[in-house]
Amino acid sequence: MTETLLILLPDWGAALLLVGNFLACIALPIPASLIMLAAGAFIAAGDLQVVPVLTAAWAGAVAGDQTGYFIGRRGGGPLLARLSARRGAAKMVTRATLSLDRHAGLAVFLSRWLISPLGPYVNFAAGAAQVSWLRFSLPGAAGEVIWVALYIGLGWFFAGQVADLGQTTSTIGLALAAAVLAFLLGRMLWRAAQPATPD
Repeated sequence: MTETLLILLPDWGAALLLVGNFLACIALPIPASLIMLAAGAFIAAGDLQVVPVLTAAWAGAVAGDQTGYFIGRRGGGPLLARLSARRGAAKMVTRATLSLDRHAGLAVFLSRWLISPLGPYVNFAAGAAQVSWLRFSLPGAAGEVIWVALYIGLGWFFAGQVADLGQTTSTIGLALAAAVLAFLLGRMLWRAAQPATPD
């Protein structure tokens, strides 16, 4: 599929980036970062125009984020309620929801570009946790500016090494996401192991 998308990119340009980033941000397996790197290379070669490409890539990402958030807002409540009904899980769900609400802006912002593999899941979780739309949308839109500009800029700057760069950035992104998940799980396990304090 990746090769097909890259072949279509010079002809479909901005439209392909809009749709690709939208689908990637709702957790479908679309290689959005690689497509943006390739778009940057095509801009460097003069085959695509920078403003339509940047605008479409950003708009698709923001639309995908919003879709994931509203799916979580509509359908996440019953899921959280079911999880909370399980023995021993209610406290963990409550703690995770409060933590996400407390750090929503930073979590959303960083999951747009620094740990982008987690982005679609943060969208859903923020909606399910009833994080306010403005507190989700503003850092989300700002983070997507960085994600889009970073990848298209890297593709433009390193136009001759897009495939290698795509592999490297993908590996780094997955490693950072894994490190964040390991940290969060370790913190949850450590807190669960602490003796309960008397009321």
